[in-house]
Amino acid sequence: MAQQQQISLPAKLINGGIAGMVGVTCVFPIDLAKTRLQNQRSGQQLYKSMVDCLIKTVKSEGYFGMYRGAAVNLTLVTPEKAIKLAANDFFRHQLSKDGGRLTVFKEMLAGCCAGMCQVIVTTPMEMLKIQLQDAGRLAAQQRVMPSVVTAMKMGGTSAVLSRSYNTTPAPQVMRVSAIQITKELLRTKGVTGLYRGLGATLMRFDQF
Repeated sequence: MAQQQQISLPAKLINGGIAGMVGVTCVFPIDLAKTRLQNQRSGQQLYKSMVDCLIKTVKSEGYFGMYRGAAVNLTLVTPEKAIKLAANDFFRHQLSKDGGRLTVFKEMLAGCCAGMCQVIVTTPMEMLKIQLQDAGRLAAQQRVMPSVVTAMKMGGTSAVLSRSYNTTPAPQVMRVSAIQITKELLRTKGVTGLYRGLGATLMRFDQF
């Protein structure tokens, strides 16, 4: 039994990492459409629906445009799952009495504690992913309504994106990367800049 427990955690980490990558690959285009539709402002709608958003994304950015920002998730999904699974096993062990079966309440408590540990990776991952996902919408909006984008001053977006998209009309819009955004946030706001929205992430039930 002890030997089985020793090999169970690495197996869980491998399975969790693979499952996470498959999940990101399958649902990322839908998540990208959700982000771009949510960030549209009244009177500045570029997309009418999820399907319209995906079609326009493919036309303007190519097929891989639907996966803009996915590299962040694919890179961090394995350590995210590792933290969650390891923490869940740790808290389940701490809450169990002599290896006995946990009550439903203790199962929920262990899951909540594991989810709280998971946000160490989840919060910066989600923040970077959303900014990269929305970058394509901002670029398309600049091409259609450059003066409107300049007037917006990129209210909730990082300074890197602001400098990248608040330029005079040009045939090509400079692409930004997760590394650029991370460096800018660390330079201007420190480590706390990567954890904006931590409270909201903690409130998400799908973290537990």
